[in-house]
Amino acid sequence: MTILKNRLFWPAAILVALLIVNAFTSNQFVTVRDGHLFGSLIDILRGSAPLVLVALGMTLVIATGGIDLSVGSVMAISGAVACLLISDLGNQNSVGSVLLIIVIAIAVSLLAGLWNGALVALVGIQPIIATLILMVAGRGIAQLITDGQIINVQSGPYATIATGFFLALPVAFLIAVAAVVLITLLTRRTALGLLLESVGGSPTASRLAGIRSRRITTMVYVVSGGFAGLAGLIYSANIKSADSISAGNLIELDAILAVVIGGTALIGGRFSIAGTVLGAVLIQALGVTVVAVGVPPEATLLFKAVVVVALCLSQSAAFREKVFGRFTSTRTEAIA
Repeated sequence: MTILKNRLFWPAAILVALLIVNAFTSNQFVTVRDGHLFGSLIDILRGSAPLVLVALGMTLVIATGGIDLSVGSVMAISGAVACLLISDLGNQNSVGSVLLIIVIAIAVSLLAGLWNGALVALVGIQPIIATLILMVAGRGIAQLITDGQIINVQSGPYATIATGFFLALPVAFLIAVAAVVLITLLTRRTALGLLLESVGGSPTASRLAGIRSRRITTMVYVVSGGFAGLAGLIYSANIKSADSISAGNLIELDAILAVVIGGTALIGGRFSIAGTVLGAVLIQALGVTVVAVGVPPEATLLFKAVVVVALCLSQSAAFREKVFGRFTSTRTEAIA
């Protein structure tokens, strides 16, 4: 069947299976309380928002043939800047002041992305090395900002971006949806998507064709930094503090996994925004399901690894051909 050959079929099928398991194992899958939606499904959607944002930026970077290992550190820097400035406010519930601080934190994240882009596009350093520099140094910068301490804040407006609701839905989820819509429109309704695939498919050919590949490469790293910064704000707003050590720790690996699950080629070129979102939500659903079914904490990572391996095998055309093709051939011979 054609639908079985679609790369998004198996991730979607596994996501549906995980949601069904959650529906039967959780006390409340979806419920309405005080005019807001709560439950296991809402926890998955809200919890996946930071990963969706980081994975979106990672998708654009990978589409150009690059990689961004610094997203977790940029999250830590963003949260550290925001919480430090908010803690210095006389009135932490001032909406105008908090919005200004959010803009400042995102601007710092954009500068971090610009640093990565300059190293890759202008200096010519390999993306994995260029972003590894900020991955290591970024944690140190975040700890310098917080003086090695966890900065706690008690700001209602700031907490809203992580725990607030709008139209009965989590604000964090709506922020992620807005980002997905924006990137989809830019990459599928304009020539930007084609330019990204051209640069990722063949940087030399695209440059000879008149495409400003260096500018596009720099741009995607800036966007990746901005989305990582926004994810860092949601993370720190959720725990109401800046934890420069734990914020975004290893999220770059989950982001890369989400991108790969979604069908984006790691060598650059072809990419899928819908697939990336599906992959990010699937990873979050898997984490919630592991807790719901009572898997022991020491076996959690192993359980997730087994599911991911099964998913990757199901997406492999060669594997499906060997397994199902052999099964079909054996069945045909038996009937004959």
